[in-house]
Amino acid sequence: MSSSKLTMEQGIQAAGVGKFQYRLFVIFGLVWAADAMQVLAIGFSVPSIARTFDVSIPAALQTGTMFFIGMLIGAFVFGRLADRIGRRPVLMIAILIDAFGGIASAFAPSLEWLFFLRLVTGIGVGATLPVDYTMMAEFLPSDRRGRWLVLLESFWAVGTIAIAVLALFAEGLGNDAWRVIFFVTGIPALIGVVLRFYVPESPHFLNNVGKSEKARKVLERVARVNGNNNTIGELQPGEMAKKSILALFSPTLARRSVFLFLAWFLISISYYGIFVYLPVRLSAEGFGFMRGQLFLVIVAIVQLPGFALAAYGVEKWGRKPTLVGFLLLSAAGCLVYSLGQTPLIVVGATLLMSFALLGTWGSIYAFTPEIYPTNLRASGMGTSGAIARVGGLLAPSIIAPVMATNFNMALGVISAFLLISAISVWMIDAESRNQVLE
Repeated sequence: MSSSKLTMEQGIQAAGVGKFQYRLFVIFGLVWAADAMQVLAIGFSVPSIARTFDVSIPAALQTGTMFFIGMLIGAFVFGRLADRIGRRPVLMIAILIDAFGGIASAFAPSLEWLFFLRLVTGIGVGATLPVDYTMMAEFLPSDRRGRWLVLLESFWAVGTIAIAVLALFAEGLGNDAWRVIFFVTGIPALIGVVLRFYVPESPHFLNNVGKSEKARKVLERVARVNGNNNTIGELQPGEMAKKSILALFSPTLARRSVFLFLAWFLISISYYGIFVYLPVRLSAEGFGFMRGQLFLVIVAIVQLPGFALAAYGVEKWGRKPTLVGFLLLSAAGCLVYSLGQTPLIVVGATLLMSFALLGTWGSIYAFTPEIYPTNLRASGMGTSGAIARVGGLLAPSIIAPVMATNFNMALGVISAFLLISAISVWMIDAESRNQVLE
C-alpha cells in the first residue's frame, strides 16, 4: 500500500471479503433466524398459554403485545446507544438480554411473569436489529454490501421454517407446548452469546471516534482471517462529532428520514395485515390450512427466491428501483385476493405476497443503513425498527376491524399503504448502490 493515508473504504477493500465476513454472516444470521422464531412463536404458543393459566385467548395474546413493545424499546434505545458507546458492547448486551429473556420465559411461574419476560425478550430482539445490520454493513465494501445485507435478511425464512417444525412437534405436549417453544427459540441466542465474542468493534466506529490505529488493526485482523497479505496503511480519521438523535431530521437528512420512516411504518402495517389478519379471516371461511405449519413452511420457502431477486436487484438496478418494484408488486399482489375466494387464488396470492413482501423487507434492510453517516447509522436503523414496531402494534386497530367487516376494502387499504410506501421510497433523496459509507 502507498504511504498516503487511506480512506476507510480503501482499507476495507484492502482487507478483502472472505472467511471473516462469512463468519459474521453466520453469527448474525443465526440470531436473525432465532428472532424470526421468537416473533412467530406468539401465534403457536398462545393456545397452550391460555390453558396453562386458565385465561382467554385475547388475554394470552397480550404476551405478543408485550413482546412488540419490548422490540420497539430495544430497537430505538440500543440503536442510539450503538452510536454513542460502540457497536460491540451493545451487540453483546443485546444478545445477553435476548438469550436471558427467551430461556427464562419458558420457566415463568405466572402470567404476570410471562408478560414481563416477553417484554425483556422483545427488548433483546429489537436491540439486535440495528446493531447486526450496522455491523455487517460496516465490514463490507460498497460493491458487495447490498447483496450481503439482503441475504442476511433471508435467515428470517430459515427461522420461519424452524418454528413451524418446532410447533408441529410441540403440539403433542399439551399445556407445556409454550414452554418448549420458548426454551428452544432461546437456544440460538444463547449460542450467539459465545459466538459474538469473536466479533471485533466496527472499524468505521473506531475511526470515527478518533481511534484510527485500532481501526487499522481491526482491518489487519480481517485481512489475516481472509488469507490476505495486504498491509493496511494509516487511515484518514473520520468525523468525530457525536450527534443528537434530532440530527436525523437535520436539513441534509430530514427528507430521507421522513420518507424512509413512513415507508417502514406502512410496510409493517401491511405485512401484519397480510400474514396475521388475512389468514384469520380466510381460515374462518374454510381456508384453515393457511394457519397450519406445513403451509407456513411452503410460504417460507417461497420467500427465498424473493430474497435472491432482491439481492440481485439491489446491485444490478439499485436500491430504490428494486425496493419500489417489490412494493408495487406487493400492492398488485394484495388485490389478487379480491378476484375470488377459491383455493387456487388464495394459495397463489399468498405465495405471491410472500415472495414480494419479503423481497421488500430484504431491500429496505439493505438500503436503510447505507443512507446515514457512521455517527447516526445505528440510530437510523434503530428508529426505523422502532417505527416498524409501532406499525405492528397499530395494525390490529387499523386492519383487523376493516378486515372483519369489508374484505375488499381491507385489501384496498393495504394496497394503498404499499403504493404510498413505494412513492415514499422514490422521494428519498439518496441512492446508495456502490456508495461509500460516510
